[in-house]
Amino acid sequence: MRSIEDYALIGDMQTAALVSRDGSIDWLCLPHFSSGACFAALLGLSDHGRWLITPASPATTIRRSYRPSSLVLETEFTTDAGVVRLVDCMPPRDDTPDVIRLVEGVRGEVTMRMELIIRFDYGSIVPWVQRTDGMLRAIGGPDAVSLWTPVATHGVSLTTVADFVIREGDRVPFVLMWHPSEREPPAPPDATAAISATDTWWRHWCEQYNYEGKWRDEVLRSAITLKALTFAPTGGIVAAATTSLPEQIGGVRNWDYRYCWLRDATFTLYALMMCGFSDEATAWRDWLLRAVAGDPSRMQIMYGASGERRLTELELSWLPGYEQSAPVRIGNAAVTQRQLDVYGEVMDALHLARRHQALPNDDAWALQTALLTYLETVWPEPDEGIWEVRGPRRHFTHSKVMAWVAFDRGIKAVEGFALAGPVDRWREHRARIHAEVCARGFDRRQNAFTQVYDSSELDASLLMLPLVGFLPANDPRVIGTVTAIERTLVADGFVLRYRTAHDGRIDGLPAGEGVFLPCSFWLADNYVLQGRRDEATRLFERLLSVRNDVGLLSEEYDPQAHRLLGN
Repeated sequence: MRSIEDYALIGDMQTAALVSRDGSIDWLCLPHFSSGACFAALLGLSDHGRWLITPASPATTIRRSYRPSSLVLETEFTTDAGVVRLVDCMPPRDDTPDVIRLVEGVRGEVTMRMELIIRFDYGSIVPWVQRTDGMLRAIGGPDAVSLWTPVATHGVSLTTVADFVIREGDRVPFVLMWHPSEREPPAPPDATAAISATDTWWRHWCEQYNYEGKWRDEVLRSAITLKALTFAPTGGIVAAATTSLPEQIGGVRNWDYRYCWLRDATFTLYALMMCGFSDEATAWRDWLLRAVAGDPSRMQIMYGASGERRLTELELSWLPGYEQSAPVRIGNAAVTQRQLDVYGEVMDALHLARRHQALPNDDAWALQTALLTYLETVWPEPDEGIWEVRGPRRHFTHSKVMAWVAFDRGIKAVEGFALAGPVDRWREHRARIHAEVCARGFDRRQNAFTQVYDSSELDASLLMLPLVGFLPANDPRVIGTVTAIERTLVADGFVLRYRTAHDGRIDGLPAGEGVFLPCSFWLADNYVLQGRRDEATRLFERLLSVRNDVGLLSEEYDPQAHRLLGN
């Protein structure tokens, strides 16, 4: 089993694949992010589907990188016989998805091995395979994929294999295309031209980038990765391209992140807009209007990439899970939860888009006022909170703070953009929430804000208080909260979300997970706002140091095993 950090991501803004260091695509859902996977070895065995292209003899060194300002991946294998380069990409597309793989001879003469194991529906369907006119086609139910390559292939034990020799200057293409099984596939693209066009597309998109700080390349790589998680047909933004990568190896905290969380999308939009990418904000706003159309009281915390509302959670019993981390889940039961913080994040994102001169939209303001009208009635109630606890509803302090943000941004929209709304009433709610949070969400004995009202448990989500403007960063209560989090929730320099409990009393689940990397970045933000710039820089660069070799992070990290965890 390969480590999570051994994977790079390629994608076409409709789905994405994970490519391992040794040239195996072990995860790919077709045709969209939340479709069934045809390569699911990431969550099981090679027999659950993968596509490997690698030297037949072990490589002595493997180096890989993305092309500058691009999502085109290059992996260079050095062997005793020579050097070969594997170029991988998924061209941006309107309809039919394809994966382009090009093997290039750099030096010497290297024997290569190709193994293609197609298993539709998350490794459960062995397809019917045909060969016609130099094309291999695999069909299973509604799905079909076709492979074009000049290399001769043959079948061995339900696997398509090929052995070929590549010499200096050679270029051997492989094109894999999904299409509905009842249709003939379109003509395949020229691999070299498709790679060039994909590279050009990404470099053109990156021309909008306007960040000029110290970590320019690192921030751009982050922006490119976030863009790859947008769903081009609708403007939706998925939280990740994977499901069920564990937050603890061997544990049960394995969730499907291939959907559009309103909260995660707002964080993504904030990052992109601050770097000069504003079109995504307009597209997401339009997606939001379509997704939540109807009664604002029925707004969900997440939707499918096209706005789907039914995301029923299922367990796939035939997949053993990443390093035996079971169950493997698709869908997400948290879709039915109440999380009051999403109102604040949605209002904040739309307010930021308005400030960045995203296209004005009367329907957007109508939605915002409807959401605030509903929030007036429900903010005093308990919820499941930002971490989607599977226990009883409680009065989570972070949720109340974000309700405050929702009213605050509504007030600022009226005051700053001459929009109409019951601003006096909103001011009353804003003041009530602020007073209540400071009275019931603050533990004077610890001099810190707490996870829920009238408790002593700490929670890293409270690092958001100064970031959203609830209190100044130098307020003694914020300083005390940061100090308490440093003392209680920091492990090996990184931040835990909260302390899990063996009896499940905190979140309804068994104890144990890695440090949460977004919270660690929030701590760095707090250091900056408090004037502790040297500490912020050290923490930020420490976070950069745990990225993998192509600059990617997952959501969590195990500081003892030095491994990335989660989606």
